[in-house]
Amino acid sequence: MDSFSAVAAFSIAAALLTITPGLDTAMVLRTATVEGGKQAMQAGAGVVTGVLAWGLLASAGLGAVLTVSEVGYRLLQYLGAGYIIWLGARMIRSAIRKTVEEGGALYSVPAGKSANKSANWFWRGLMTNLLNPKVGVFYVSFLPQFIPQDVPVVMFSMALAAIHALMGLIWFAAITAATRPFTRVFHSSLFKRGVDGVTGSVLIAFGVRLAFEERG
Repeated sequence: MDSFSAVAAFSIAAALLTITPGLDTAMVLRTATVEGGKQAMQAGAGVVTGVLAWGLLASAGLGAVLTVSEVGYRLLQYLGAGYIIWLGARMIRSAIRKTVEEGGALYSVPAGKSANKSANWFWRGLMTNLLNPKVGVFYVSFLPQFIPQDVPVVMFSMALAAIHALMGLIWFAAITAATRPFTRVFHSSLFKRGVDGVTGSVLIAFGVRLAFEERG
């Protein structure tokens, strides 16, 4: 397989993976509908930064540790599951306790705290991706299939990871843009609470599943 064929084959596989509904898409969609496009893209940027980090770790051989170390895999698995469950619980708690401010503002928050910090969503997207051991194992097993002989392995692997990250960013931008025509509907307090409740439940279910999932 030459470099062009490898990039083309990887791009097709990565595109299908990107548009497959999953935790990352659910997080960005929820953030776009409840908190706005800026926050959604910050979450998406965090996710794709995690993709780049896993690409680097896999190309450097560090990600292979997850495939041979039961302790390392389980530690990351439980940390990731706990973090995802924590995010989901916060959303459900928010859906229950939020109150609408006068004038159509989003939600009231305790004094001294600012709502909807974009930086928070960047780190949430990043940590959700990095704390999922399945992503690391996937990259360790997936990337080598598209590395031709006689190419700089680390540089080529990072180039493929960058393609995947770019596709993810474009996909998240498309999802965010698709929510814009429905902004008035999304301003409904009932709608926002419903989205938080549903998304939070999905995250908790995903976290519990991850915690008890056996290695593939």
